[in-house]
Amino acid sequence: MNVKKQCALFALGGAGYVGLELMWRGRSHYSMFLAGGVCFLLLGRLDRKLPFLLRAVLGAGIITMVELAAGLIVNRGYAVWDYRDRLGNFLGQICPLYSLLWIPVAAGAQGIYHRAEGWLQQAGRGGELTIDN
Repeated sequence: MNVKKQCALFALGGAGYVGLELMWRGRSHYSMFLAGGVCFLLLGRLDRKLPFLLRAVLGAGIITMVELAAGLIVNRGYAVWDYRDRLGNFLGQICPLYSLLWIPVAAGAQGIYHRAEGWLQQAGRGGELTIDN
């Protein structure tokens, strides 16, 4: 896939991640756009031959690790988020509760990724974009 398509998918994932945060917490941070873009691209790389539930759980693990990395870089003072009061948290950056909540998000995001990827490939061939199937 070419760079333009990767950038479009990155932007879609970043915007989706920020949108989820705005709905859930009422606020977000620029770093979550970056984390969302990275997550979206990584989720799209999971092998579609794997069972659906396994892909969702692996996807949740990917999101959790990206959140941890982002937190260790931009959230050292806990100004963006703070999970220190959550059971089982790791360095106040990630916790089991949110890792579980990422499972359905990861499942949905993978479906959106593959649909968007198909639309971008179709558009790249000069085809008409449709929403059916």
